[in-house]
Amino acid sequence: MAWLVLALLLVPIAEIYVIVQVGQAIGAGPTILLLIADSVLGAWLVRHEGRRAWEALNRSLHAGRMPTKELADGGLLLVGGTLLMAPGFLTDIVGYFLVLPFTRPIARRLLVGWMVSRVHIVGPPGSPPPRPGPGSGRGRVVSGEVVDDDPQSPRP
Repeated sequence: MAWLVLALLLVPIAEIYVIVQVGQAIGAGPTILLLIADSVLGAWLVRHEGRRAWEALNRSLHAGRMPTKELADGGLLLVGGTLLMAPGFLTDIVGYFLVLPFTRPIARRLLVGWMVSRVHIVGPPGSPPPRPGPGSGRGRVVSGEVVDDDPQSPRP
């Protein structure tokens, strides 16, 4: 929560600083035109990539596959599009990173890695903590065979 508050305070300050620096370097008019052009290009790109992501999601659903990649791309496009609509150069850099088709896979891998690091597997209330399974590096795995000695037991 603290990082969110810090980001909400520091990002606008950094954006204003960068806009002022660019304005001093190229002038106020060209800076405003650059910000407008940046937003228009970002809107067009989000619309184009959003349409492609929607079509990929539909193809995945019609094929009967779980659309994990497509849903992640949709989320990245939503966040990236929001950042591209905000005035400023720094948020636009991050927005383009999330929206461009050749950088989005990198962003998706970062997102999945972050999400996996945050997931905690828990069971129903009162259940014991999960035991490590095969391949977890803990404990010893012993191969075996199940033998049914009771002839009265139902067969699957």
